[in-house]
Amino acid sequence: MDTTNADDLEWEETQRGDVEFRRKRLAEDGRAIGSSLYEVPPGKRSWPYHYHTANEEALFVLAGEGYLRTADGDLPLETGDFVSIPAGEAGAHQVVNDGEVPLRYLLHSTMIDPDVTVYPDTETFGVFVGAAPGGRGDRDLHGFYRIDGRTSYWDEE
Repeated sequence: MDTTNADDLEWEETQRGDVEFRRKRLAEDGRAIGSSLYEVPPGKRSWPYHYHTANEEALFVLAGEGYLRTADGDLPLETGDFVSIPAGEAGAHQVVNDGEVPLRYLLHSTMIDPDVTVYPDTETFGVFVGAAPGGRGDRDLHGFYRIDGRTSYWDEE
């Protein structure tokens, strides 16, 4: 078994439009469960609204408040809250910080490969084969596509 201390890890930063967060990957490659420490500034969101077809996630709020955008509506979040996020359309989610201080949380994920991640707002999906989303391993197939970008089984049709 290995021990990881979050203080020994550097923050990875992501910023694009209203999506902005810092992340420390506590566990990832070659494990059945991934875990990351996230921090979302006030007025910002984590990843785009999405769901995984294969992977489940669990979120535990360490500090701050905000809400989890879900398929059933917004779910308020505050320090100490725990949420299980199922795979599939019913598990669509996005963390939003509508509070006044950074929202810090742990996110745990099964690391099932392959996985397809669907982004309902943009009608796109991502394919992950060889390493689960969130992992850094080599992937045999990986890309993002439009849901309506259909083709036939036989290339000549």
